[in-house]
Amino acid sequence: MRVGPAPRRSARRPRGHRPPTCSAPRRGSWCERYEGEATRSNTPGRLYPETRPEALPDRSNPHGRRLPVVRIVVTLGLGKDRRAALRRDVMRSIRSLATFWTLLGLSAAHPASAAEPGRPASRDRPPNVVLILADDLGWSDLACFGADLHETPRIDAMAREGVRFTSAYAAPVCSPTRAALLTGTHPARLHMTVWYEQARRSQRDRPLIPPATVADLPHSERTLAEALRDAGYLTAHVGKWHLGAASHYPETQGFDVNVGGTFWGAPPTFFFPYRGLWSNSDEYRYVPDLEWGAPGEYLTDRLTDEALRIIARAGDRPVYLNLWYHAVHTPIEARPEVVDRYRARLSAEHRHRNPTYAAMVDILDHNVGRLLDGLERLGTLDETILIFLSDNGGYINEYRGEVVTSNAPLRSGKGSLYEGGIRVPLIVRSPEGAGAGTVVEEPVTVMDLFPTILDLAGVPDDPVRADRGDGRSLAPLLDGPSDTAWDGHDALFWHFPHYYPTTTPVGAIRSGDWKLLEYFEDGRVELYDLASDPSERHDRAEDCPDLVASLRRRLRDWRREVDAQMPEPNPAFARSPE
Repeated sequence: MRVGPAPRRSARRPRGHRPPTCSAPRRGSWCERYEGEATRSNTPGRLYPETRPEALPDRSNPHGRRLPVVRIVVTLGLGKDRRAALRRDVMRSIRSLATFWTLLGLSAAHPASAAEPGRPASRDRPPNVVLILADDLGWSDLACFGADLHETPRIDAMAREGVRFTSAYAAPVCSPTRAALLTGTHPARLHMTVWYEQARRSQRDRPLIPPATVADLPHSERTLAEALRDAGYLTAHVGKWHLGAASHYPETQGFDVNVGGTFWGAPPTFFFPYRGLWSNSDEYRYVPDLEWGAPGEYLTDRLTDEALRIIARAGDRPVYLNLWYHAVHTPIEARPEVVDRYRARLSAEHRHRNPTYAAMVDILDHNVGRLLDGLERLGTLDETILIFLSDNGGYINEYRGEVVTSNAPLRSGKGSLYEGGIRVPLIVRSPEGAGAGTVVEEPVTVMDLFPTILDLAGVPDDPVRADRGDGRSLAPLLDGPSDTAWDGHDALFWHFPHYYPTTTPVGAIRSGDWKLLEYFEDGRVELYDLASDPSERHDRAEDCPDLVASLRRRLRDWRREVDAQMPEPNPAFARSPE
């Protein structure tokens, strides 16, 4: 079913702003807009039972009213490996007990919780904030952004009830985006420009040596969780963390509750018990705090269970919840019956061609719907700010012999500074449906969400962070079409001084509709007019030398301002003879 065009909002530029221009004539226009305004109804047989949050099993207390027991085991005479295994079991029991008592204390302090699922919304308290982050979801992986195989009716409905941003940007890989979300600070300024594991490695087999970057989110940065907790919020993190070792886990960054967050970037499997060897390595991974599951249980479903349970137990206290799914990152796994449904739908005309990945997107969509349904049953949906986005562009490489996804019409994917690597879906649903159905084309960035959330929650921002100017509040864009000027970005910047299968070390700037990329190995530049060429197929650098010089100068000035780390020449690298 196709619906009419959504109301459009292209916010006015700040007064005095003059977008860059090129004297050469523009080439062509973008005929295929991929607006994705079509929405797909819920297909019969989606195979998802609806689960009420108040009926969810309490896995933190699997024996009913009995409390968890930590058994003290005498290890004298046992072998070294057995003693180590017992120590791990004891530590897991202690963590489960700590989580149980944390949530039990919250429930006791705020008794109006799951026992009163239909309680009326309170008008005199700050709004709840739920930040839903998908992992590696591409810009065109949702139906409302132009997907052709994937069905996402619940996220599409959320877009119709909220504001959809078509030019939202993230970092090209995961950890930098997560750090930017939590601090409102550019990853280059934090020196967190690559994911956690890679930040701890030294790569010396390429022409440039990437810089030694920061692996752990610095405690000196005031996080969104710390700001909201100081304002009276219950703060909870559920799912992927990937921002540091145990000394920098969510509990040390302002979160009252952490379920599943570790330094690992992906689970070994999406099926219970969520543990095993990672990929083809001998590294044993697991997702903690998710005991007492059942065979066949799926990680995306389980994380939603945990999120609903936390919200229900918070009672009248406002909640800030990170629901950071592992989906749709590798391993590419989904329930067989959902995979079979997409395999049967696949045809030669589809751009998206991986039925297992399509099933992962489908299950993610279903769980966003479960979350919305749960909030509605609890009577808190219309007092909750819901934000949905991805941490970087879609993964376009192969997994077990199959290409994972396509970001078409955008070029390239995860790791790259072409649009397919950094443009992400962003949807914001405000309380009581403010701005419902609005589409914003103005370029925005993940750093904007920090001041936006504080603005909507009525919490003052840190003047030091605000003065950096990395993020601007999107609140003026969330009320629907308006002629009010938004003090937006004169330019957006990216910095990725690392190697990835889709790129060599590179920086980029977008100012107006013009985007310049500067590659650090050989200094070459590329220039694209995104208004007529969003697929970045026509390099205009030779046509517009003055514009190239201006944008390149601005990019280099910005790198000096934020103290961006640069790669260095590798003296040990021997180039092959031409």
